[in-house]
Amino acid sequence: MKMNDHLVIETHGLSKTYKNVQALKALDLKVARHSIFGFLGPNGAGKTTTIKLLLGLAQPTGGMGSVFGYDIQRQSVEIRQRVGCLAQDPRYYERMTARDTLRFTLGFFFSGPKSKLEDRIEETIQLVGLEGKADRPIRGFSGGERQRLGIAQAQVNYPDLLVLDEPAASLDPMGRHDVLEVMERLRKYTTIFYSTHILDDVQRVSDTVCILNHGELVAQAPIRELLEDDRRVVFQLQTRGDTRHLRPLIAGQPWVTAVQVGQTNGRTDWQISVSDPNAAENQLLDLAMTCPGVKVTSYGQSKIDLEEVFIKLVGGNSHGEQ
Repeated sequence: MKMNDHLVIETHGLSKTYKNVQALKALDLKVARHSIFGFLGPNGAGKTTTIKLLLGLAQPTGGMGSVFGYDIQRQSVEIRQRVGCLAQDPRYYERMTARDTLRFTLGFFFSGPKSKLEDRIEETIQLVGLEGKADRPIRGFSGGERQRLGIAQAQVNYPDLLVLDEPAASLDPMGRHDVLEVMERLRKYTTIFYSTHILDDVQRVSDTVCILNHGELVAQAPIRELLEDDRRVVFQLQTRGDTRHLRPLIAGQPWVTAVQVGQTNGRTDWQISVSDPNAAENQLLDLAMTCPGVKVTSYGQSKIDLEEVFIKLVGGNSHGEQ
């Protein structure tokens, strides 16, 4: 299959069936060079299966794919020579240091002068922020430090494509923050293709997102475009007092399409969907503030985030096997 020069990964109708289970259904994937591509889906969506197919670790049942223009079935060795990969649960020789681990890994790829090898190791250690831990045994590393070492191990040979399988799934908020920072720093060196089910991470660092569900592609677009495609505009309102007259007043406006109301500790929380944001911006607050017996404590327009789009597309079913 002919490769588009702008693309690192391209598939057409790629599929995989295990016995009687179709893990991946006719996937058409396009990953641009020097992008951070978020491969998103609930557990069991087919993300790990796709990665295995792209790297030649599993054979497709149907369709075709290429990485750097190399066929994923016939030229997987050539592909893997240009790819760095971080497995979902990386394992190490616990007594070795981070520096020793990178030295060991780089030995498979690099045969030049020792000084050049050490320079590359040091550069990679700094890139992932492990300068203060590089010469300590890995057994004392935190989860976030282990993941950053895993990224360093995948990056140390300067790959043209970095494939990360759930790089922040088991980390605490600080560990996730550190890993995402490393990914952002790496974007100028390589293309990053990473699978995840953590929506906040995708929205923070990704240029483009692909959403899988039950092995089927349900969306693929630049993340900004994906969010803008959800035309629903919602205003949030918090009030105190008697709202019996306010609800029919708001619901009766021609630009209001839906009203959701909840009660919390004497406060009324409103989610008001509108078809005309300008009319809502000009009139909604005045309606609430002039209604007898009602005090407005909070008001604003709610931004649509990736979680809402994801739930809308996937429908909340996240069970299955990868």
